[in-house]
Amino acid sequence: MPAANRARLEKLVAQVEGFYVRDRRLRRAQAAMTALLASGAEIPPAGAAAYLDAVRRYFEGFEREARAHVREVEKRLARASQVQFNLTAECGVAARRVEVTQGVLSQLAEIGAE
Repeated sequence: MPAANRARLEKLVAQVEGFYVRDRRLRRAQAAMTALLASGAEIPPAGAAAYLDAVRRYFEGFEREARAHVREVEKRLARASQVQFNLTAECGVAARRVEVTQGVLSQLAEIGAE
């Protein structure tokens, strides 16, 4: 494996290490690759491919879950926005009713005071 690819692989291994992974296949692949990199040995192409496949499989699923969550939250935000819009309009209507009824009550008070 060329030095540039090895450096990129080391960076990927370190990045994956930052995640809490419960998937046994990825944990085994991560441990094996960490040990290989630490030993300084040449990384066999099949070993690198197996590691990359395990990372891809795990993170593609993780990404699907995250995207589904974003879609769900966006739907909920749209509903909340619509509710806020409706309540604001309803408040405006109620405020206009208060103004109109206050006008009638003021006129009624004026007539009663005469």
